[in-house]
Amino acid sequence: MSTTAIAVTGLRKSFGEKTVLDGIDLAVPEGTVFSLLGPNGAGKTTMVQILSTLIGADSGIVRVAGHDLAADPDAVRAEIGVTGQFSAVDGLLTGTENLILMADLHRLGRAEGRRRAQELLVQFDLVEAAGKPAASYSGGMRRRLDLAMTLVGSPRIIFLDEPTTGLDPRSRRTMWDIIRNLVANDGVTIFLTTQYLEEADQLADRIALLDHGILVAEGTADELKRLIPGGHLELQFADVESLDRAAHAIDSVGRDDDALTLQVPSDGGVAAMRAVFDRLDAEAIEIVGLTVHTPDLDDVFLSLTGQAKELQS
Repeated sequence: MSTTAIAVTGLRKSFGEKTVLDGIDLAVPEGTVFSLLGPNGAGKTTMVQILSTLIGADSGIVRVAGHDLAADPDAVRAEIGVTGQFSAVDGLLTGTENLILMADLHRLGRAEGRRRAQELLVQFDLVEAAGKPAASYSGGMRRRLDLAMTLVGSPRIIFLDEPTTGLDPRSRRTMWDIIRNLVANDGVTIFLTTQYLEEADQLADRIALLDHGILVAEGTADELKRLIPGGHLELQFADVESLDRAAHAIDSVGRDDDALTLQVPSDGGVAAMRAVFDRLDAEAIEIVGLTVHTPDLDDVFLSLTGQAKELQS
């Protein structure tokens, strides 16, 4: 059984009269990717800043890597790494020098620091650029170097605050592969905030949706999608006669005579599809095409954000 890397109970934070986090409860299992989604101003960055010891909470109980955040922040810092929205890379230093600087800050020792730097250059495919100033790197290379610097101290938990913002699609997918490998091969726990819903869908084992400082939903990507109505099966038939017979046999919400299709409400589950097929079989109606349409995370995001108060009432 997995243990809990991050446990949060009743977390609250305000700036003046503005409440940014309002009673957050969550648990992140070790060796997983947990993604926190939300619109601008929802409190995502504040959450990361608190969990990574950069700012204090007003109230609540937080344990990170088994350590009490308020009582022993130094122990928490020894177990975590943080890659923020903005690169921490020094553009005047080479890739190797940036990594060695981090190794010195972690007091790894000269030989160990250089060994670790070389190891990370290989892991992040930066060997050819290692001797060049980081200012000459592309955006994707700088983000890879930034994450490599975070890993110098071999953290158990990594906070990635919008790590692929501004990257082109190829560089973004390269970063996704790196994140997957860190979890699968090294057992690292990733706490990811992102505004790219596809990114959360691709990477996260569990996703929480934050809006106006309140967690309005949490679950796997599939669980969140099932919260939203609108899923359906699109059935295609060989001719108008079959289409007419099917329309009388099953409940549908849409019909396209030109495409010879019916839209049938469904959550996309096996049981729901089997019920439709059984009904068509009973009437000896054959289908020639089937498409399953389910809501995506964009639908979840648009449906749930801005409704925190309604959901709490």
